[in-house]
Amino acid sequence: MDLQARADKVAELIEARLDVRGAGLEGKLARAGRRLPGHLRRELGYVVEAMRMKASPRLARQIDWARIDRACAEAERYLRGVDPWERRRGIAVNWLAGNAFNLLIVVALTAAVVAWRGL
Repeated sequence: MDLQARADKVAELIEARLDVRGAGLEGKLARAGRRLPGHLRRELGYVVEAMRMKASPRLARQIDWARIDRACAEAERYLRGVDPWERRRGIAVNWLAGNAFNLLIVVALTAAVVAWRGL
């Protein structure tokens, strides 16, 4: 499998599993940010750099193909383990918990003001 096909496959997985849009692997990688672990961002950054290096015949000889294979395989393994619905459910639960806590504080402060004023 050539470099562009591997990069497209990883980019497709990033879009499907992390719900990240962007143009190609480079755009998706930039927008994914901290949704990807640091070591994966670094290794996929090398894949993007290798795609640029491949355009020049002199630089193409310096590409570490074993590193690219490891990076793509590791990224695919990580992304296949991500459940998009579980991630969305976690976001919704965190949002609800934060709002419930804020509502609790408002109710407690209102009760304190009512008690303080003797109403």
